[in-house]
Amino acid sequence: MSSLTRGERLQIMLTRKELEALDTWRFAARMPSRASAIRELLKRGLAAEGFATADSNLKSGDFGVEVSEPKRVRAASSFAKVK
Repeated sequence: MSSLTRGERLQIMLTRKELEALDTWRFAARMPSRASAIRELLKRGLAAEGFATADSNLKSGDFGVEVSEPKRVRAASSFAKVK
């Protein structure tokens, strides 16, 4: 068991397709839980993009997992780069 303590709880809502995509990746990556899979994907996504925080003008609906969602597109200027 990790000695890392997590002080904040984050609750998100996913569509059935998003949840299926998460679970498919989770099982393929042999992650122990959905929470650990989400943390790993978040870490990888932030590292790959080089971004730490989103523009506060964006809404949660502007972000999604499904590629077919029209709100999926976002400009690089919407994020603050990690230095």
